[in-house]
Amino acid sequence: MQPANEVAQIIARHEASGRYLDVDGVRTFALDYGNGEAVLCIHGVPASSYLFRKMLRSLERLGLRGLSVDLPGLGLSDRPVDFDYTFRGFARFLHRATEVLGLERFHLVVHDIGGPIGLALAAGHPDRIQSLTILNTFVDVVNFKKPWPMRPFELPGLGEAGLLALRRPLWYRLFQALGVSRIDALPKAEVYAYVDLLKRTDGGKAFLHIMRRFDHSQELQELCRRAVARPLYPVQAIWGVEDPALRFEHHGRQVQHMAQLPQVHLLPSKHFLPEEMGPDIARLVAALVRQC
Repeated sequence: MQPANEVAQIIARHEASGRYLDVDGVRTFALDYGNGEAVLCIHGVPASSYLFRKMLRSLERLGLRGLSVDLPGLGLSDRPVDFDYTFRGFARFLHRATEVLGLERFHLVVHDIGGPIGLALAAGHPDRIQSLTILNTFVDVVNFKKPWPMRPFELPGLGEAGLLALRRPLWYRLFQALGVSRIDALPKAEVYAYVDLLKRTDGGKAFLHIMRRFDHSQELQELCRRAVARPLYPVQAIWGVEDPALRFEHHGRQVQHMAQLPQVHLLPSKHFLPEEMGPDIARLVAALVRQC
């Protein structure tokens, strides 16, 4: 089978395993597996719910309901030109999405820019959060600097050129360098699906909007702090310790310090750890759920 056909079939199966919601007029794709207590997983960039597809099945096997929503502009969701592509804009959107999904209370898992997005959501609605699991992300939003592969996308002209250059072979090399530790364990077509989902219907224009609207405000920093500093719900951090982009000794320690955690669970993976460590993460999430 040709790679293009393989990738198309992988995306078609992914789409068939989920469903679409209407969230304030935005056609929104969601994965929703299993029953039991709800675990909402918030993805970052350049990703979508596809990143969590295996991990959600692991949560399902552990008796939980695993969910992930494609943020507007990414994955299979709509890419409206007039959407508020900021972290707090996404947090407001996800609050509405949880209402559409019928989630009164839920456990939260955050990754990458899903970190500040999810922490803003948790700070605004702490009574709805049952537990918080933090994967490789950043909490010092004021001083955060994008990893070097992401920096060109914030610049006019250079970002558009970078998107044109970001084709499957280049993405595969980046995924090998930054994403996972065992690239040979993944079929190439599954890795290629990430870049196809990123560019889906607009060539990645919405992704550029996101990259150019990072929030470095003290207000967001305070929301992040409120979400993790002595909250009413338990908090844990799980880190892909081989991540060369968001390094544990810097970003991970910042999370540990802000959340006042005695330890962080370290896994042998890079930035996209749910791709290869989904069962391990799911077991740690399930253990935290049982404490609530």
